[in-house]
Formats: sequence, structure tokens, C-alpha cells
Amino acid sequence: TEGYARTSARTIAKEAGCNSALVFYHFNGVDPLLLAALDRSSEERMETARAAVADAHTLEDLVEVATTIYRTDVEGGHITLFTELVGASIARPELREQIAARAEPWIEFIEQHLERVIGGSPLAKLMPPRDLAYAAITFYMGVNLFNHLDTDRTRTESLFDLAARVAPRAKLLTMRLPRRKPKP
Repeated sequence: TEGYARTSARTIAKEAGCNSALVFYHFNGVDPLLLAALDRSSEERMETARAAVADAHTLEDLVEVATTIYRTDVEGGHITLFTELVGASIARPELREQIAARAEPWIEFIEQHLERVIGGSPLAKLMPPRDLAYAAITFYMGVNLFNHLDTDRTRTESLFDLAARVAPRAKLLTMRLPRRKPKP
């Protein structure tokens, strides 16, 4: 709610209704507390995301689930927490490795489900699931930053609408064709 730059042990303690010394006693500082908050938020969001994507069997399904996950993350503040910490890592390089490590399970999660849905297809050859997963995370963070400029979210929503319109048209590229028999 305050953004990384205005977050201090004092602001955290005020919000929590406790003494600011407890931030240092339990977490050894503000950054470790924020990383712990990100970890907790990520665990909760990952559990929800796993359940949401379990029934996705097409690219259209994945786009629909991704849109729902994004909207939920914006409303719940998870994406803001993550993006604020990524931004903080610019000024505080010691955070970079820790934030990158926390992003990796999300990249792997997206890659796994893209591989499950489009793996072995011409689309996967054209756009490998690992690269698409990284692009999805990059989009996720970037679009969150632009939401601060696009306050009514019309531009962001139009991108999700575009993805929903394009996904069915990519169906031919997601078909797994039988392998040709090698010539004798």
C-alpha cells in the first residue's frame, strides 16, 4: 500500500499494530520481511493457480486462466508486491538474486502448462514454452507498471481481449501432427 520506497519498519509496525523493533527481531529487517511476505503470497497464489490451470487443455483455456489469475493478482496486491520488489532490486542489487529465485518457480509453472498444452506442436517449435513462459512473466510485470498510467485499465483489458481473440486462431499451430515415417 505504501510502495517499497515508503515502506519502513515503522510503517509496517503501524499497520500491524506492533512495535517496530519486532520487524528486526523476527525478520532481521524490512527487506527480509517483504521477501517473506512475497513467499507467503506466492505460495497462496501458486496453490490457486494450480487449481485454476488444472482443467486447461487448450491455448484458449490457458489465456482465460491467465487473464483470471492476472486480475485476481492485481486486486489482491500480489503483483504489486512482486513488481515493487523487482523495482527495488534496481537500487538494491543484493535483492536481485533473491527476487530472480522467487520468479523461477512461476516461470517453470507456466512453462510446464504450456508444454502440456502446446508441447510437440508447430507452435511450440516456433515459440518454445520456456521462452513463452518468460514472456508471460515479463508481460505480467510490465503491464502492472503500465496500470499506474492506464488507471481505468482499458488498454490492459484490450490486450487480454486480443489474446482471447488470437488463441482460437492459433489452433492449427497447436495440433500435434503424426510423425512421418522415414524413407527406407
